[in-house]
Amino acid sequence: MVQVRVSEGVLEGEQVQNEYGGSFYRFRGIPYAQPPLGDLRFKAPQPIKPWQGVRQAKQFGSVCYQYNPTNLGLSNMSEDCLYVNVYTPDIKPQTPIPVMVWIHGGGFMWGSGNDDLYGPEFLIRHNVVLVSFNYRLEALGFLCLDTADAPGNAGMKDQVAALRWIKKNIANFGGNPDNITIFGESAGGGSVSYHLISPMSKGLFNRAIPQSGSTACFWATAFEPKEKAILLAKQLGFHSEDSKELYEFFKKQPCENLVKLNLQVTTSQKSYEIHFSIANEKDFGQERFFYGDIVDAIKNNLQEGVDIMTGYTKDEYTIAVSIGGPLEDMLAKAQRYREFFAPKLLQNYGTITEQLEAARKLQKFYFKNEKVSEDNIDNLLNYMSVDMFVYGVMFAAKLYSRKNKVYVYKFNCFSERNALANAFCVGHLTEDRSVVSHADDLAYLFPVKLFTQKVSKTSDTFKLIDRVTKLWTNFAKYGNPTPDDSLGAKWLPYTLAAQDYMDIGNKLVPGNSPDKEELDFWESVLHQHLPKFSTLNQ
Repeated sequence: MVQVRVSEGVLEGEQVQNEYGGSFYRFRGIPYAQPPLGDLRFKAPQPIKPWQGVRQAKQFGSVCYQYNPTNLGLSNMSEDCLYVNVYTPDIKPQTPIPVMVWIHGGGFMWGSGNDDLYGPEFLIRHNVVLVSFNYRLEALGFLCLDTADAPGNAGMKDQVAALRWIKKNIANFGGNPDNITIFGESAGGGSVSYHLISPMSKGLFNRAIPQSGSTACFWATAFEPKEKAILLAKQLGFHSEDSKELYEFFKKQPCENLVKLNLQVTTSQKSYEIHFSIANEKDFGQERFFYGDIVDAIKNNLQEGVDIMTGYTKDEYTIAVSIGGPLEDMLAKAQRYREFFAPKLLQNYGTITEQLEAARKLQKFYFKNEKVSEDNIDNLLNYMSVDMFVYGVMFAAKLYSRKNKVYVYKFNCFSERNALANAFCVGHLTEDRSVVSHADDLAYLFPVKLFTQKVSKTSDTFKLIDRVTKLWTNFAKYGNPTPDDSLGAKWLPYTLAAQDYMDIGNKLVPGNSPDKEELDFWESVLHQHLPKFSTLNQ
């Protein structure tokens, strides 16, 4: 039994043994904001009210109501979901301990901070405090009606509320409030990238690790969010475009009507679409999480002095297939519609003529003059990888590097822990391939109990885990993933001139200009057809 006082009252947690060595204290299910119920649905989170006596913090809080394709048996779901979990190696250390705050992914549609995926056992061995939390998802977290009642970005404001709570209280758990690193993968990486430019997040952290996601990825920014709200109402049998009527309608809907949504606003939209994400928020006198132009914001609003580490996996494509439906359907669309090969950024911001011109160039680059088929499926998957993740990650990294210290990686570890492709139901794509899927980096940072087996501490695989967690925790502690020679390689910061990066595989291999030919070609296409998303001549 262990007790800690936070700003709202006393919490009782527990000390537990770490199966990978040592012990730690854990506090689970701590409320960081009021339950967003009733009139608070779609609104910014409200401060938590103090409690009397000792509050038990030994069980996880409810996760946001969701449809979770990787965990269909998920229970304990509720709109009352704003909870934080703290894991610390020492409540009263001699010197405050660096803090790492994990923001979970899941397409802004599913996931939580719970230890079915994101347990502390690997990272906490390196003497860091690990914090995870839940936030509102899908329509509950991201519905935007462009009104004061539903301005959008409630889920991101949940994240800010969690970060504010952590900054205020983490010293009571032994953590250093002046050394906080936020990190996240996929939608969590997009979230981290947005916190780097949001006025609401300023001063709440010192370092950031956006993994496989950035503000410049097309899915991170909402496309016509009010149109999506109108479409959702129609699907639920309510035909109105009046914002007040829509708000009252959505406020009364049961949670199950607001998840597992299929909202294609235009006929040409790609099938690997994320339905709800960060909106350009209109001003109603409220704190706005994000507003303005995304490229201008990355250039001009980046938090100064925040060190950044960012990158992507070798084979990001698997998630695109799992979201996009059966592979046969995607092949059919790629064979039939030229615009399939128009970058999604261009589909959102460019004319049809520009889209078709860009599509011709990209199709020729990836397929020469061959027909798209199962025989050259890898080329299609590589195209989708860059479209969905890689280009946006590298575009943001280039802009970051002009003002801040940035470390870029390509994640390439391969072992039995690369289990996420099978979890995404695309295992047939991984046969006879050493695939490093989207999200395969997670199993080297966390136990990921839902998909992986316990790993022996004497195995070669555990050496990989130890190395990856050392890189991440070194960055959190020092702002440098290789501050000494102990990992056998020196990781240099990324600059536009040298373009240094680290290939994090079964060995660490420093290099320059990752995927140069492919990314240079994309840059040239976007420079011609959507110049604001190219760094050439900027």
